[in-house]
Amino acid sequence: MAKVTISSVIDAPVEQVWERIRDFNGLPSWHPRMVESHIEDGKDATTIGCVRNFQLVSGAKLREKLLDFSDENFLVSYSILETPQPLTNHKATLQLRRVTDGNRTYAEWTASFDAAPEDADKLAEGMGANVFQGGFNALKAHFAGQS
Repeated sequence: MAKVTISSVIDAPVEQVWERIRDFNGLPSWHPRMVESHIEDGKDATTIGCVRNFQLVSGAKLREKLLDFSDENFLVSYSILETPQPLTNHKATLQLRRVTDGNRTYAEWTASFDAAPEDADKLAEGMGANVFQGGFNALKAHFAGQS
């Protein structure tokens, strides 16, 4: 099983960062690689089991299922149901934690998945750099622009 963990510190209070990312259907509003998203079957974006169907800038389409959601713990977990990438058994968690020194946010995005041994490292590296770190960079830039 491949694993990837990316963490960052965002110069904004945890409540503000969470408000920006908490919408499971809201990736296009804050992540530069996501261009369109909708929740299937008219479900609410905080309903465990809801499925988001979204498109990347590249044109690739993905479907992800919400596994856990907590406003109290600033946490969202999901699994990929469909992706053009050669991976299975994917589970990811994005969690925010309060940094009291400077009222900042510690953000950690983790994932595990199965892939062929020859693909696993490349997939984990791409997911970490493009999706996770790319998202954190966009959040940092957004909040830096609000100062």
